Amino acid sequence: MNKVVIIDYGAGNVKSVGNMLTSFNVEYEITSDENKILSADKIIFPGQGHFEQSMSKLNEKNLIVPIKKAVQKGIPFLGICLGLQILFEKSEEAPNVAGLSIFEGEVKKFQIGKTPQIGWNNITTTKNNTYLKDEYFYFVNSYYVLPKNEDIISSTTNYHIDFCSSIEYKNIVACQFHPEKSAKAGVEFFKKWIG
Repeated sequence: MNKVVIIDYGAGNVKSVGNMLTSFNVEYEITSDENKILSADKIIFPGQGHFEQSMSKLNEKNLIVPIKKAVQKGIPFLGICLGLQILFEKSEEAPNVAGLSIFEGEVKKFQIGKTPQIGWNNITTTKNNTYLKDEYFYFVNSYYVLPKNEDIISSTTNYHIDFCSSIEYKNIVACQFHPEKSAKAGVEFFKKWIG
């Protein structure tokens, strides 16, 4: 059985991610313990909230180094919503706050249309995709990532502009949408990723 760790830094959607795992009979632990994170079989970073607050919480809990170490070790990592955005260098939501900088690129605010985008939207997968199908997922976002290396993009979505809605690179998978709130499409995605 996979030892799945959900990183605990005060994000609001931890419980719904846990409920999804429970529905598969997957054991998981919500923790901010460095040793548990570094000995996990898989890591989920659920995100909801503000870029600056999230980075501040990670700093407070001394989680930045363990997360980077875990990623470097090759532990499969899933980032959700803000968990995608903080993988990049910076965000227009908090211009003076550095992200984890695991990837080059930045987080931009939608300039057209009502923000946040709330509701179901279709994704279009790229050839760099392992876990997703072209179908509808649930989004709540005012910001989107703009990776410097476009080869890591695994799907795009249109909300007045085409934007990156998920990435894949080695052991890292991260998505702007909320698979834990995406009904059957989200269940299928989680099943594939859990393996």
